[in-house]
Amino acid sequence: MPFEIRADLPASLVPLAWMEGRWEGAGVVGYDDVPERRFGQEVLMAHDGLGGLAYRAQSWYLDDEGQPVGPMSSESGVWRTGDDGSGGVQVELLLAQPEGAVEIYLGRATGTKVELSTDLVARTSTSTGTYTAAQRLYGAVEGDLLWALDVATPTTAMRSYASARLKKV
Repeated sequence: MPFEIRADLPASLVPLAWMEGRWEGAGVVGYDDVPERRFGQEVLMAHDGLGGLAYRAQSWYLDDEGQPVGPMSSESGVWRTGDDGSGGVQVELLLAQPEGAVEIYLGRATGTKVELSTDLVARTSTSTGTYTAAQRLYGAVEGDLLWALDVATPTTAMRSYASARLKKV
């Protein structure tokens, strides 16, 4: 599915233009002692007017019939890009979560794929999170936005945590 690059989009954000918009879909989450569950998600990404791509994601658990049954998580932040020094596109993702965590991801954009790893995970004293590192993968497949999140904890090596397939709406 082709995407449109808005005329007012800064040149630095062109590598992420395919991500801009409102996306909805479903995925699966599960890790160690957390049983696998389905979830729904809405993601909004739009130029913030300051050179970044504003990001907001809201997720909720789904029952066996695919109906929402309660909140799961939310996060917000900003995507930024720059030259990685080798002619490629460096991507930064800065995220905040109401559970008391902030994350800084660094990575690269290649076509309609973005691969990121945490450079920093910081938590408040009341945070409910336990992960120490994470990796994210975003890509466009058949016009949909697919993403995957892997996490590591103090007792578990990096492994799959959540993934979803979202359609542009």
